[in-house]
Amino acid sequence: MTAATLDHALRGELVVRARRARDLHDRLIRDGKLGPGYHPEQEALDVDNADWLSGVLARSGWPKRSVVGDDGAAAAVQLLQRAMSRPAIQRQGLELLMQAAEKGEASMIDAAHFADRIAVYEGKPQLFGTQLDWAADGGLTPAPIAEPDKVDQRRALVGLPPLADLLAQAKEAAIGGPPPDLAERRAAFEAWAKSVGWR
Repeated sequence: MTAATLDHALRGELVVRARRARDLHDRLIRDGKLGPGYHPEQEALDVDNADWLSGVLARSGWPKRSVVGDDGAAAAVQLLQRAMSRPAIQRQGLELLMQAAEKGEASMIDAAHFADRIAVYEGKPQLFGTQLDWAADGGLTPAPIAEPDKVDQRRALVGLPPLADLLAQAKEAAIGGPPPDLAERRAAFEAWAKSVGWR
């Protein structure tokens, strides 16, 4: 990749928008304002970014590494991940992301994570076991997995470590424990998923 092939304007806009979304998220956490549900300020920014990204996808497809650099491509994934209240944009983005990843123009690991996230939103089993949730015993466990006996084989194909490694890391990283009312949290998630059109 040479500097001449890069779309510097698109790359810059992707990086700035992703940084703004992260900064807002971090500020809401610091201020103690990020609780259950979708904070209105975060949702407004995420929707604006989603609508902008949708225009980019319609005009030129997935922002490829060869066009926006590694940081621009990573920023595009971050913006797509945050577009969770826009199922159509996320589904379209996943399809384009997968096509780019198969050509080495995007991260296959990002594509696997995102495919799993959409499966969970849709209430379907995930393929790679990347999406975790709190279990009744207070630990973290993968959301349901399709053909769980083959998950490590699928993970290896996209460059992910064995599921046991992920679970060991998640156990160490789990801070604060599960929410006070797990059933209430899950019911709220189901209601949200239906309200925005995932179910």
